[in-house]
Amino acid sequence: MHSHKLIATLALAVGLAAPTALAASPAAAATGSCLVELHDIDALNVAERDGHDELRFLVGGNLFPNNGWFSMSTNSDGDPNQFGFPSTVVSSTGTASFNLREVTPPWVNSGDSLGSVVAHGSVCAPLGPGDEDYEEDFIEGTDGTFYSYLVELKLTGL
Repeated sequence: MHSHKLIATLALAVGLAAPTALAASPAAAATGSCLVELHDIDALNVAERDGHDELRFLVGGNLFPNNGWFSMSTNSDGDPNQFGFPSTVVSSTGTASFNLREVTPPWVNSGDSLGSVVAHGSVCAPLGPGDEDYEEDFIEGTDGTFYSYLVELKLTGL
C-alpha cells in the first residue's frame, strides 16, 4: 500500500518539474536582440599616399568618434575607445551596419565611405543575456590606392 502513495508522489513531482525544465531550455533564454559594438579594427593597407587614413564610423546615423577622427597607418591596430566606442542595438531579424568613413582634416564631416561591416540579428537570436558572439569582415577597395581593413564586431545578448 505504501508503494501506491510513493508512485503517486513521484508522478506528481515529475509532473510539476517538467514545465520548469522546459522553461529553462536554451531557446527560451534567447534574447532576440543584442548590443553590437566595435571590438577591433586592423589596418592591413591604407589608401592615402602619406601612409595615414583619418577614419570615423557611421553607426545608426551617428558618427564615431563624435568630434574627431582616428588616424591609422598600414599594420596598425584600432580599439573601440579610439573611435569613441561605436555601438548600436540590433533585433534578431535585423541588421546593423558599421560604415567606415575617411575624412579630410581639419574639417570633421561624414567623409567618404570606404565600406561597411554588417552585424546580423540572426547571430543574436540564440544568445542569452550577457552571452557574446563575434562577426568580422574585410573592408577593401581602391580610392587612389588599394586599402584593406579587418573589422571585428562584438554582439552581446540583451
